[in-house]
Amino acid sequence: MSWTRTASANLPVTAEEAWRVLSDLTRWPQWEPAIASVRLDAPLAKGATGSYSPSSRWVRAVHDRAAPPLRVSGLEEGRHLELTQPSPGGAMRVRWRLTPLGTGTRLTQTLEVSGPLTPAVAMSMAGVLDRGFTDAAVRLARLAGATPDPALPRVVIAGGSGALGRLLAARLFGLGHDVRVITRRRDESLPFDQVVWDGRRVGDWAQVLRSEHSAGVALVNLAGKLVDVRPTETNIAELRRSRVDSTRALVAASRGLDRPLVAWLQASTTAIWSDAGEQRVTETTPLPDPGLPQMTGVARPWEEATAGAQTDHLVLLRTSIVLDRHAPALQILARLTRAGLGGRVGSGRQWFCWVHHEDWQRIALAALCLDPQVRVPEGVLVAAAPHPVRNTELMAALRRRLRRPTAAPPTPAPMLHIGAVALRSDPALALTGRHCTSAVLADAGFEFVHPDLDAALAEIYG
Repeated sequence: MSWTRTASANLPVTAEEAWRVLSDLTRWPQWEPAIASVRLDAPLAKGATGSYSPSSRWVRAVHDRAAPPLRVSGLEEGRHLELTQPSPGGAMRVRWRLTPLGTGTRLTQTLEVSGPLTPAVAMSMAGVLDRGFTDAAVRLARLAGATPDPALPRVVIAGGSGALGRLLAARLFGLGHDVRVITRRRDESLPFDQVVWDGRRVGDWAQVLRSEHSAGVALVNLAGKLVDVRPTETNIAELRRSRVDSTRALVAASRGLDRPLVAWLQASTTAIWSDAGEQRVTETTPLPDPGLPQMTGVARPWEEATAGAQTDHLVLLRTSIVLDRHAPALQILARLTRAGLGGRVGSGRQWFCWVHHEDWQRIALAALCLDPQVRVPEGVLVAAAPHPVRNTELMAALRRRLRRPTAAPPTPAPMLHIGAVALRSDPALALTGRHCTSAVLADAGFEFVHPDLDAALAEIYG
């Protein structure tokens, strides 16, 4: 039995600067909160032994009593470091590699777990290291001396503590931007400067939109409650209010600035088209009237709330389902598939439009005018891969990548409605679909790194 995960991040420091932090294992807890302490019995060298303690109390209680010594199993000065933690009949390996880039360094982390305890280790220590890697890489770079480039615009992300916000923040940080996050609740695990707001009124937080540098400030608005709730009138009103009120507050704050924001990326969703059936949807496709209340009824006023924003470039980014192994939507589908319930949902013919997280980040950079190779106009932009699939194809691809039987029992629509009540979810999220692609990105010459679903899932799950 084995489990492997690989992730990479760009650091705005040299390989030598990153190595000074990475190779001092006593500093591992400073940039990886999952680690409480590390001890080596001798100077760093291949074959050296030592120990580490996890931060989680219950994991530490077992690990510190039963774990054999940690071993440095691989070392290439300035480039590569591998640690092996043996376990009964197997081991957990943590491998880091530094690759110099033109203006920084790429840090790649590979986690490998083998042996009969693989499920337990993957759910605990290895899983935590995997989930926290993006933020950990930022902390490592800060310890290595990373500072923002004043020639680049500051990027402020409202709602930046969510999954997409963290990914984009780390990507921008790796490019040298000064990244700030506006949030309703401070998150101590987030390695960026945070400004707290109420999401309704202009306050002291608005000062983060001012910059003394000539490069100015760009804004990304991702603020809003998660949509996976029962579609009651109260819940729909709260979804709409959380998005519209926060957007209006940002617009009001922008109008009080001495100069316009250099760019504004406004989050939206392809669900604004509700259930589009067999229609081929692009940026110019008219919206349904009225559409589903929890989809069109939320997304349309969300976009309209940007009216009057003081910015040089405004893009309404209608995003499809973002494929990332830590994203809630894909996690739910993966759990069902692993449990043997990965058959078609409903008829299975509903379209599923999607985008790999790497491509979503690249689209976001282009929308913020930060990609010199791709220029997209103001207005609506669809973030979706060029090849949508039917629900039946999606579930079959998940079964292949998660090594489950080629056939699985379907989930009939009535059963999904019953289950959604218990899970306090919206069955329409699975039973509706849209065939969305972007004509704007095609015209701009944007090339997807992950245009096909099966290859995208292969990259995500290994």
